Amino acid sequence: MKKKTTQSRATLDRIEDEVAVLVVDGREVTRPLASLPEGAREGDVIHLDTMTVDSAATEALREEVRAARERAKKGKTPPPGDFDL
Repeated sequence: MKKKTTQSRATLDRIEDEVAVLVVDGREVTRPLASLPEGAREGDVIHLDTMTVDSAATEALREEVRAARERAKKGKTPPPGDFDL
């Protein structure tokens, strides 16, 4: 009988100095930044078993965030003034 394997995935939430803060199953964990794949950036989905960026999952997550932002802004008038956050 074959054992089904699943890869643990994490989202790179932020980088603080030389520490990466990852979200794994809703919890924050830290890893040395040097242990992540080269070029990894905030918002990337990373397979923890192989330490590779999952490009398809990353793009799907970014699209999900874009859609959520659009839904949140829908019907709201922007505040007056000219500023960037």
